[in-house]
Amino acid sequence: MSMNLDAIGQTWESGEHTWTSKDAILYALGVGAGAQDPLAELSFTTENSHGVTQQVLPTFVVVIGGGGGDQGPKLGDFDFSQVLHAEQSIRLEGPLPVNGRVRSTSRLVNIYDKGSGALAVLESSIVAADTGRPVAQVSNGIFVRGEGGFGGERGTSAPWERPDRPADRVVVYPTRSDQALLYRLSGDRNPLHSDPWFAARAGFERPILHGLCTYGFTGRALLHALCGSDPAAFGGMSARFAAPVMPGQDLAVHIWDDGRFVTKVGDTVVLDRGVFTRAER
Repeated sequence: MSMNLDAIGQTWESGEHTWTSKDAILYALGVGAGAQDPLAELSFTTENSHGVTQQVLPTFVVVIGGGGGDQGPKLGDFDFSQVLHAEQSIRLEGPLPVNGRVRSTSRLVNIYDKGSGALAVLESSIVAADTGRPVAQVSNGIFVRGEGGFGGERGTSAPWERPDRPADRVVVYPTRSDQALLYRLSGDRNPLHSDPWFAARAGFERPILHGLCTYGFTGRALLHALCGSDPAAFGGMSARFAAPVMPGQDLAVHIWDDGRFVTKVGDTVVLDRGVFTRAER
């Protein structure tokens, strides 16, 4: 088994993606919108509430593009159960429409040698299919356990320090015991999040929550705490996945007013090195 180092630098068209109002609502429900108070986030969870205009959660962009698609090069010959989502960033050019059609172009930036594994970093540019207008930039890192040691670059990290004071805001969201089963309906059918047999092969006692589900919960917290719930004010966010989350656990998003954040389950950091940016529009 090995990584396909020849794929580094390759660019490919990731195809088109179309979504509807229903898809945006299903995603919002999948990341907990309305779970604590069904009346609190109606603009994201309904399309026909009186006096309420439907909006789309900014983190929905991870569903509509940026995964690389099946059209991309094969990253290597390895056991899929050893693959983990390591990091994710998004940058939006404006609020996402309720219904839309986009196309994506992706690039394999590099495959870094982390010793215990390999980190493949992909970037995608998402544009409106009909006009070519930029919609978003998405980057994600995929960690493959056991595939390091091939002598490649280790890579560098952007400077980030956790403030030496308590967070300015802490938003706590409970997740449902069936949260992963709900979130997977937005497209990520990785059996790690639903199949006990597959989860056991990856070293987990039970299926774990999707990292991007935790990311979506965190994005909701940032949207409401720092943007006044206005998607137009949401510029982007990046974070590193630090530990698995089990469906049913509570997520506590610790937010500093300068945009830094971490997400915890109890004392364990599950989303680390978080950076939020406001829109510059």
